Amino acid sequence: MTQINQQHPYESSDFSRMVQTQVKNALDEDVGSGDLTAYLIPSAQTASAKVIVREAAVICGIAWFNECFKQIDASVTINWLVVEGEQAQPNQTLCTIQGLARSLLTAERCALNFLQTLSATATAARKYVDAIAGTSAQILDTRKTIPNLRLAQKYAVTIGGGHNQRLALYDGILIKENHIAAAGSIGNVMQQAFALNSGKSIQIEVEDLAQLQAALDAGASSILLDNFDTALLVKAVAINNAAQLKAVLEASGGITLDNVRAIAQTGVDRISIGAITKDIRAIDLSMQFTPNG
Repeated sequence: MTQINQQHPYESSDFSRMVQTQVKNALDEDVGSGDLTAYLIPSAQTASAKVIVREAAVICGIAWFNECFKQIDASVTINWLVVEGEQAQPNQTLCTIQGLARSLLTAERCALNFLQTLSATATAARKYVDAIAGTSAQILDTRKTIPNLRLAQKYAVTIGGGHNQRLALYDGILIKENHIAAAGSIGNVMQQAFALNSGKSIQIEVEDLAQLQAALDAGASSILLDNFDTALLVKAVAINNAAQLKAVLEASGGITLDNVRAIAQTGVDRISIGAITKDIRAIDLSMQFTPNG
């Protein structure tokens, strides 16, 4: 199982409350005042079910899946045959479920929605992580996440072996083109960032080698190289290596599975990719239902 990044409290009580809240909101949206179709089933009818994955996937979202059934009916029992972060194969059974038929049918869609979405994010992250295996670079996510699922998707990235960029606007300073323009120069905006004494990370985005040098001269310790091709990335790494105080270099923009390894081999420290959270395709899951008796 992929280890969770310890810098983010994914196993804390806050994390558990987040899962509970996200599930409650999803169930409120889907069930509302009641599952009318489930009322067609006798209230005492019990059933068994199993969830099958139809394609290879890194499984992620077990906590959300379990919580969906728990909030509908705490008496439902779920037996997982995989662990979080496991690479599942096509047609593999992920879990078996026992309980009242109404409860299983009502919770099914929300539970599968969370599992297929978070597994998709973890699977996408794992593909990029595997693509750069053996290099010193890390794969990072961005803020390009599904609304209201920011922390869930960032958790899924770590399950896929990736790392998290800042969680949100409050979690770090990222100086971009418009911030530089408003401040007048890279030197000015860096001085203002240092003066905040926020205790948070400070990163500045640059668009060419001249801006890179200016950022290094201004004391930047983390620099985002925006849409640099591999030749420019090699030059950027050389400039950084020659600096008195080296910065952490992060490549971003136009990165795909086809070019990510070449980018990692330039010597950059980090590679951030919005696609692993925003351009995902839900993993194909199926819940097979069998009435008891």
